[in-house]
Amino acid sequence: MNVNRQASKRERRAPRPLSPAALEELALSYVARFATSATKLERYLARKLRERGWEDATDGEENGPDVPALVARFVDKGYVDDAAYARARSSDLLRRGYGANRVNQSLGQAGIAEQVREAVAPREASRRRAALHLAGKRRFGPFGLETPDRAKREKQIAAMLRVGHSFDHARAMIDAIDEDSAREWVAEAEEWDDDDTA
Repeated sequence: MNVNRQASKRERRAPRPLSPAALEELALSYVARFATSATKLERYLARKLRERGWEDATDGEENGPDVPALVARFVDKGYVDDAAYARARSSDLLRRGYGANRVNQSLGQAGIAEQVREAVAPREASRRRAALHLAGKRRFGPFGLETPDRAKREKQIAAMLRVGHSFDHARAMIDAIDEDSAREWVAEAEEWDDDDTA
């Protein structure tokens, strides 16, 4: 059995180097399957080029393709939209209970420009809803079966800080008297946000 595995490993061929058409096809396939940012697409294509090489390399010298130009073309065509990606990613993380700091960090890692990150930064009500969701999901504070002692309270606050919530939000959620007061804390911010948009 081991002999068969070794033989099959030896029979694997190295992947064919990428041609301009193959590189574009990889890029199209990637943006069709995944919501992505321009930076993430560029990193993906660079990785594929490292793995497979470039068929137009001459004399051992890598004359690789102009990946940034290919990505810019995709941006111009609307296949890649950093602002739309940032809005979707931000909403997804908030719905899952992550805080604003983690949202900003995730968008930064995806190569989203600071001004775009600031434009999609969650408002106060969204931040509080995310904290409420996490507390409910993890049974923190008023959602637990019993009032947490000091050590457990500190651990719960630390857990909320690790997923990107501010200390004030974590403390407010953990120290809420009951579930209704936690929900009122969120509703209060929703009223403020409504007043700001009016």
